Amino acid sequence: MSNKYFLVFLAFLFSVSVYSQHGRHRNSLISGRVMSTEKEVVDFATVYLKGTNQGCYTDEKGIYHLKTTAGEYTLVVSAIGYQTVEKKVKLAKGERIKVNVTIAPAVKELGEVLVTTSGVGRVNQSAFNAVAIDAKKLHNSTQTLAGALTKVPGVKLRESGGVGSDMQLYIDGFSGKHVKIFIDGIPQEGAGAAFDLNNVPINFADRIEVYKGVVPVGFGTDAIGGVVNIVTNKQPGKWFMDASYSYGSFNTHKSYVRFGQTFKNGFMYEVNAFQNFSDNDYYVDTYVREFEIKEDGSVRFPPLDKNKIYHLKRFNDQYHNEAVIGKIGLVGKKWADRLALSFNYSHFYKEIQTGVYQDVVFGEKFRKGHSLVPSLEYYKKNLLVKNLDLLLTANYNHNITNNVDTASRAYNWRGDFYEKGSRGEQSYQNSESKNRNWNGTLKMNYHIGQAHTFTFSHVISDFERTSRSTIGASSKFTDFSIPKITRKNVSGLSYRLMPSDRWNVSAFAKYYRQYNKGPVSQNTDGIGNYINLSNTASALGYGAAGTYFIWKDLQVKLSYEKAFRLPTTDELFGDEDLEAGKMNLKPEKSDNVNLSFSYNHQFGKHGLYAEAGLIYRDTKDYIKRGLDVLGGTSYGYYENHGHVRTKGYNLSLLYSFSHWFDIGGTFNSIDTRDYEKFLAGSSLQESMHYKVRMPNLPYRYANINANFYWNDLFVKGNVLSIGYDSYWQHDFPLYWENLGDKDSKNMVPEQFSHNLSLSYTMKNGRYNVSFECRNFTDAQLFDNFSLQKAGRAFYGKFRVFFGK
Repeated sequence: MSNKYFLVFLAFLFSVSVYSQHGRHRNSLISGRVMSTEKEVVDFATVYLKGTNQGCYTDEKGIYHLKTTAGEYTLVVSAIGYQTVEKKVKLAKGERIKVNVTIAPAVKELGEVLVTTSGVGRVNQSAFNAVAIDAKKLHNSTQTLAGALTKVPGVKLRESGGVGSDMQLYIDGFSGKHVKIFIDGIPQEGAGAAFDLNNVPINFADRIEVYKGVVPVGFGTDAIGGVVNIVTNKQPGKWFMDASYSYGSFNTHKSYVRFGQTFKNGFMYEVNAFQNFSDNDYYVDTYVREFEIKEDGSVRFPPLDKNKIYHLKRFNDQYHNEAVIGKIGLVGKKWADRLALSFNYSHFYKEIQTGVYQDVVFGEKFRKGHSLVPSLEYYKKNLLVKNLDLLLTANYNHNITNNVDTASRAYNWRGDFYEKGSRGEQSYQNSESKNRNWNGTLKMNYHIGQAHTFTFSHVISDFERTSRSTIGASSKFTDFSIPKITRKNVSGLSYRLMPSDRWNVSAFAKYYRQYNKGPVSQNTDGIGNYINLSNTASALGYGAAGTYFIWKDLQVKLSYEKAFRLPTTDELFGDEDLEAGKMNLKPEKSDNVNLSFSYNHQFGKHGLYAEAGLIYRDTKDYIKRGLDVLGGTSYGYYENHGHVRTKGYNLSLLYSFSHWFDIGGTFNSIDTRDYEKFLAGSSLQESMHYKVRMPNLPYRYANINANFYWNDLFVKGNVLSIGYDSYWQHDFPLYWENLGDKDSKNMVPEQFSHNLSLSYTMKNGRYNVSFECRNFTDAQLFDNFSLQKAGRAFYGKFRVFFGK
């Protein structure tokens, strides 16, 4: 018996049973049709009256008939993969009414999202270890997308300074290039520095999804740490506009505007634009390299006293970026549910105050660049045959970055300088790097009935970087005359069985292939004397994931993946400035396991959300970033570091009371250790770091956040919100913790920061004013060794919103 006929049989039995109990009293009738927002019939949807045992299923045409007695009811319509809809109905004795219902897909691509009152929840029906953030609740804040992610269990943001500074997302023991960024499921590799997550305002997103460790095939990526997917609002609507401006400490200006419209004929347009500007002239605590210029012009250097610390202002750290995204397209057509063409332009300018250590200070070094990104998106449900869905995307990222270091001066932290006998504060250069990056994605879903789904995806990326120097010299860490090329293909196939809302399971396989060509050093230290070489790497990965609702509100998830991560362009080729690449890096391979339990329940006005997760990663050829000095120049480099194991857990607890109050927090303990037993792989000499925690990685951190809402303050619909959040991090060593005395080690210190916010929303969200105080205790904060972040800072923001 087929699934459909079996469901019809169940529906018949259900109807007979209900009729036998209430038949003689049923003299009223509710009927209608259930359709999706894509104007498709939703067959075998469940239709029932809330609080009763009266219900039925829709037939193959989406039509239902429900007999009942006179009275007032709540009609509930639900179906697998769709959002549940409730409607109030009132029936007189003997009355027959028609109630048509339109239901929307729960999530466009990846599964239903459940977001709790506090703004963090599970990507519910997905079997993968995933968490969602309701970005709309943060639209009145001055946060960036990266800042919002710190609310997610296991996620930490590591920044090297203020606005526009270098950042890395750290997820369950993996950071930087281990984590891939997507916007609406489209990879953002090569999009340019202006589109880094710490530069994009939170208003850009409707929701943020974080997939940790095991990653669904649909993303078609080689991440082993996880995926961050920025979901924008694609719901069609009438004209809308969202605009904001904020100003704050260190001469910081931020603005954002988004407007667009969808017409009845399906034509749509949308414009997003944002900018950030900051002098970043906050105070740091540091020692000073004093000097004295003699009458004959020579320079005298007194003995350096590192114990004498001064409170000094940064002076060469201005940053600004501007970006605009224009989009036009068609929606709701027979041949395309969505066809969109977009064009992005962005520009950035960044003064560089320090090297990889804070004691190295620059006074005139800077970097600038711009990018052009045209892209195309095509989405069609029921392509050629029913239940076959297709998503195609393509984009071309063309960005240019200039590194300029031509000053013949040497600066100290007071801003004093003396003339050197040579050009360049760090490394004399005035270079241009031109990056060309093609990305294409194909994703196909085929549904067999309600229970079976096959997914195929393929992502292709083609990257080329060419560099030139206006002063006729390459950087110490690369050769400008040799182009850098990498081509990457990732294919995936998965099968999901979802016989009911209570459980589902997925199995998948991925194939990876990468071709690299570029400069390789012939020197033992990996720097200088470059020649042009190429290599190819390929791998086959696989995995499975499952979820089960033990009770209605208690869910368990288990997932495993044999995952691979291909080296990135910066790891292979460096950044032409402060980072040295290594072309012969091997792909990382990792066995990733996630086990998590979550509980979500509403007790009247009280809401409770709890989550506990266990993490295990066994990684070979782990790519580690190190720091070194060459000829007085500090630089970063990458190397394969044998065998690394990560074990840890996340705890999260959130409580809410009605629409008035919520409080929650997360605690994370992540232990990443070196399991390479012998030196140089084949050597019989045991490594002194065997089973020692990996250096320069935070391993214990937590956050707390609380919000109070005063609804209908002064005027009905107006809301006053008061928020508090804090972040704690244990101290951790820059180098191996088993070497040297802790009192003399280079340590990233323990820290505890606190933030306050106040927001007043008027006319049901049309006008919004907010104020924030960050780090109000003025604590010393470091995410990276010696690179101090800003102290106490104040910000204000005004936002207006019109439309849907």
